[in-house]
Amino acid sequence: MRTVNQWFDEYAVSHQNETNQLIHYICVPAIFFSLVGLLMSIPTTFLTNLIGLNNPYIENWATIALIFALVFYLRLSFGIFFKMLIFSAICIVLNRFLGQYLPLFYTSLAIFVVAWIAQFYGHKVEGKKPSFFKDMQFLLIGPVWIIKKLLS
Repeated sequence: MRTVNQWFDEYAVSHQNETNQLIHYICVPAIFFSLVGLLMSIPTTFLTNLIGLNNPYIENWATIALIFALVFYLRLSFGIFFKMLIFSAICIVLNRFLGQYLPLFYTSLAIFVVAWIAQFYGHKVEGKKPSFFKDMQFLLIGPVWIIKKLLS
């Protein structure tokens, strides 16, 4: 497995342009947020019957998916794991709140589509393909790279 710095160095190669970086600062968290919302939109009857807590913050498909993502982050470093745990929890809470006022599936889908269109525009400006075309794991590296850039 690559080290954190190897992931970041390789990701940075196709994210040098300031416009592309700015788009990523907005759209990568938006895509992560919208994916959480899309997963939370999937009916949870199976999970509720399986787990039995009847807690919408825990019993949703986003939480299940995020557990796997968080294991990936933990393998990179505890600091990354902790930051992504906090960000993931915020996404779950905000999506739960959003779903009380707007149809969560359609709102998340709209955010997802608009953010990806902007991402591809950013890469057109950059003149380089998105990193995930080379390795799908870069879809998990993007949010961490953004957090690192914003907190540095």
